[in-house]
Amino acid sequence: MSERAEIDVHLRGLEPVWEEGMGDAYAFYRLRAPAEVALAAAMVESGLQLQRLGGQAPDAPRLLLGDLCLARASRLLAETRDQRLQVGFAQAVERTAAAAAGGPPAPPLRDLLTATIADAR
Repeated sequence: MSERAEIDVHLRGLEPVWEEGMGDAYAFYRLRAPAEVALAAAMVESGLQLQRLGGQAPDAPRLLLGDLCLARASRLLAETRDQRLQVGFAQAVERTAAAAAGGPPAPPLRDLLTATIADAR
């Protein structure tokens, strides 16, 4: 199966999110990671953007799309069987969410994910 066909399988129901910026995030991460890891990173970024952490709560459909992005990212990372990536991505989400909730400041999410990808190599 081609890389694009594999991506399309994971994007079912998320096509509008892909067009709104997930595709650009994927292209950024694809330069640094295998396709499944790059897609997981793009889904995490998109999921947190959809949830508007630290801002006004989104409407229910956007919130659920954010949850869907995070769930699919988690599944993609589980399929890599690389626990360092799984834990690193989870910690990046935790730090970002904690900062948005008034906790200690966190570096930008993209920096956290990129560092996790680099450390897992």
